[in-house]
Amino acid sequence: MSQIDIEVRDVTKRFGDVVAVDNVSFNIEKGEFFALLGPSGCGKTTILRMISGFETPTEGDIFIGGEVMTHVPAFRRPTNLVFQQLSLFPHMSVFKNIAFGLEMKRTSRAKIKQAVYEVLDLVQLEGFAERRINQLSGGQQQRVAIARALVNHPTVLLLDEPLGALDLKLRNQMQLELKRIQREVGTTFIYVTHDQGEALTMSNRIAVMNNGIVEQIGESDNIYENPQTVFVANFIGETNLIEGRVDSVGEIKAVITSQEVPITVSPQAGLNQGHKAFISIRPEKIRIGKELSDFENIYYGVVEEAIYHGELTMYIIVIENRHRLTVKVQNVDMKGSYSTGTQLQVGWKIENGIVITENGSE
Repeated sequence: MSQIDIEVRDVTKRFGDVVAVDNVSFNIEKGEFFALLGPSGCGKTTILRMISGFETPTEGDIFIGGEVMTHVPAFRRPTNLVFQQLSLFPHMSVFKNIAFGLEMKRTSRAKIKQAVYEVLDLVQLEGFAERRINQLSGGQQQRVAIARALVNHPTVLLLDEPLGALDLKLRNQMQLELKRIQREVGTTFIYVTHDQGEALTMSNRIAVMNNGIVEQIGESDNIYENPQTVFVANFIGETNLIEGRVDSVGEIKAVITSQEVPITVSPQAGLNQGHKAFISIRPEKIRIGKELSDFENIYYGVVEEAIYHGELTMYIIVIENRHRLTVKVQNVDMKGSYSTGTQLQVGWKIENGIVITENGSE
């Protein structure tokens, strides 16, 4: 049976007249890697600060390990927080930086030494104990900050965009390292980020936030494959979003018409004839070529632009002289590439057009 580590229950946070978080509720299970994802100003960092105790909810409650923590000060909570600004002590060695919290608790020297070397091994910094912080790379400093947070064995580790200052290649490496570390220690991680790729790469589940509310919570693949609102479809990865009206709804299929172009979709609850609806089609789900036969949706198209991206080519294609679609094709070989002006067929399967029957918070 799963155990709930964190419960955010009916939490609202106001700063004067500004509602930063608006009646948000969710649970995080023990051992999860949970991401709070959204644009700047959406409320994700405010939620993290309320969990850590640096902010107090205006309304609602925070539970950690089943106990109400709403008014418990930060230093009494079983959490540790890692910021983008690492706040390491440059005049101290790596060992001293990691041991600092244990020394403040008057832990014995023997236990400190054992704990520090165990966590150095975990973050793969064996042999770095006596190095100064200014002798380390950005990625190594990030590992020290994580080690310092984990050495106290917190119930929950809170990470506020900790990789934001790193270059792209190092950030990608550290994403995999963080995922490995979390898997090995089994500590619950709550990770704040505005980077969709980061959240998808590392997280078990994601809460997508916008304007102080949670638009959708789910496992990473489900959030990407089945967005429930227009905002989520647009914010998570790239998509082709088509707005239309529901023409018909049957047991096997439904038809939504947009600018006189009929599009076949799967029927679902909330899909009513005459109502407005949106169709989200991911660029990699669309197929192009001269002959397509296995798709429910097939249209005439013309290549408007072809953009080479190394491992893939992105095409901008106008279908039926009305809709401009983005299509991504893996470059297995260049024999199947298409130049500007090429006429071809464009198609996708019925299940690849995800229907959104309301506009979310957009």
